[in-house]
Amino acid sequence: MQEFDWQAKFKDKIKVASTAMKLIKSGNSIFIGTGCAQPQHLVNALVEYSDHIYDAHIVHMLTMGTAPYADPRFREKFKMNSFFIADNVRDALDQGIGDYTPIFLSEIPAEFETGRIPIDVALISVAPPDINGLCSLGVSVDIVQAAASNARYVIAQVNGNMPRTHGNSFIHVNNIDVLVPQDEPVITIPIEEPDETLRLIGQNVARLVEDGSTIECGIGRIPQALAEYLVYKKDLGVHTEMFSDWILELIECGAITCAKKSINRGKVVASFCMGTKKLYDYIDNNPFIEFYPTEYVNDVNIIAQHDKMVGINVGLEIDLTGQVCADSLGHRFYSGIGGQVDFIRGSARSRGGKAVIAMPSTAKNGTVSRIVPHLTEGAGVVTTRGDVHYVVTEYGVAYLHGKSIRQRVLDLINIAHPKFRKGLMQAAKAKNYIYQDQIEMSWDQVTYPEDLEHYATLRDGTEIFFRPIKPVDESALSEMLYSLSEQSVRTRYMTRTMAFPHEKVQQLTNIDYTQDLAIVGAVPGVSGENIVAIAQYYLDPKTQSAEVAFLVQDEWQQKGMGTFLLDYITTVAKQRGVKRFYAKVLPDNRPMLAIFQNSGYRVNVEFDGDVYSVDYDLVKE
Repeated sequence: MQEFDWQAKFKDKIKVASTAMKLIKSGNSIFIGTGCAQPQHLVNALVEYSDHIYDAHIVHMLTMGTAPYADPRFREKFKMNSFFIADNVRDALDQGIGDYTPIFLSEIPAEFETGRIPIDVALISVAPPDINGLCSLGVSVDIVQAAASNARYVIAQVNGNMPRTHGNSFIHVNNIDVLVPQDEPVITIPIEEPDETLRLIGQNVARLVEDGSTIECGIGRIPQALAEYLVYKKDLGVHTEMFSDWILELIECGAITCAKKSINRGKVVASFCMGTKKLYDYIDNNPFIEFYPTEYVNDVNIIAQHDKMVGINVGLEIDLTGQVCADSLGHRFYSGIGGQVDFIRGSARSRGGKAVIAMPSTAKNGTVSRIVPHLTEGAGVVTTRGDVHYVVTEYGVAYLHGKSIRQRVLDLINIAHPKFRKGLMQAAKAKNYIYQDQIEMSWDQVTYPEDLEHYATLRDGTEIFFRPIKPVDESALSEMLYSLSEQSVRTRYMTRTMAFPHEKVQQLTNIDYTQDLAIVGAVPGVSGENIVAIAQYYLDPKTQSAEVAFLVQDEWQQKGMGTFLLDYITTVAKQRGVKRFYAKVLPDNRPMLAIFQNSGYRVNVEFDGDVYSVDYDLVKE
């Protein structure tokens, strides 16, 4: 089959770059194509043939190639306006050469269309036109399509190495004023290997992703780490602003099928991608991958139509009330708002959706906490305290939406780096965010025993998550205790009525995991986990004897929960060198007596007329 000679058919539009640059006049606004689709040949020509240009305004979102126009030598010729600050222009902006416009990515196309941000000339990159005159925008559709549609002149570098992508990703030759043929490698982004901290974050985020979820995730080491823990998921979909190489393994292993997506079923949907040549080769002419403009991909209403939409974004720091800064380091603008809020809000409105902010707990090689009493002076709020839902660090997951300031503070401190928790607690007390009597543990010496987390199946087939209690469980535990019937309260606490105030409940949730231990049984709830059972022991280190007790919420009784709790906490106690258990049991608490007597140990039972005293050595006969 004869190869289509596009240069012959569209020869009237073909010019060299130096000639094309004559369309640009002083004072023009010049849009430069996004990300790895930056037309590098045209950008270099813009600077090289700029003798006639002064006070031109460069408009771009995220440029990954060279940015010669940012050189101070060209300050009189070019001014920059960035919607998202990339590495290649960050220093220039620090020097005051250019501007940063904070704006939701979904709203940029409307700025072009209304003329509030005018575009005189759009410099874009396209794949060669087909026989019908359609040119694919390749790896970046995003705001490029809107810029080209609203520009007075469109100059397109036709790059034979640009992948031809499917979806709403085409521009017709008739809508291009100049075609500049110039093949060059599409800009690539190397894969960054995640470290152990980021892998823990990835693991924690992956726990929030259910089979059949649709995910939004960008580029960088956190998405790469997350992908390692998504390989065992089933029928994941993708609707994302951008993606990188992490998507390849998940497609190849069958985790991503897009078969359960609510809209665009069977298709990966994005607005641009950045990665290696392997990624570009995969998406080239691949109908499974579709690219759409930002005004579609980042539309909150479109995002929300996906059931179980999980939007995963990153932050630079978060204060104890839940305000997330993601675009600046203090007064220094570092990146941009991008699509974070679009996907946070869209995911939150999705049926079964989850809006996630992920970040390491520390920065600057562990010397500063990213969870802070208040944002750094000058730091901008990208995700408000009213929008924030899930926050994830390497130390766990905090769910903040709908929670009070006191609950948020305790949840965030629980996922902060242990060496900063005391300082955060004291700062919170100084601001009266939390109670003044809130227990302060020696967190740098207390390690949460993650190895004791365990899933078990009860007699009726219900799966329960058993884990050590955490300081943040105070509200959930208090809720369980107040839900108990009068009979359950009497059999456990030997009184008919009992209050469970903060000062008492926090004694149960703040433990050292060494001398004392409490294991809770938890099930999913509308705002996190609901606690339905608890087993505790309190150790006398002199005798290595421990008082043991367990309690099961009324509706969860007679399912084998008590038996499992006692067996499990006994196993843990033996591993930790506890020699003996003892307990007090009321005469009418026959189920608890039966659990002890059927435990497989030689149990001693004595009755003093009021209560049974139970004790046994933790050595099987």
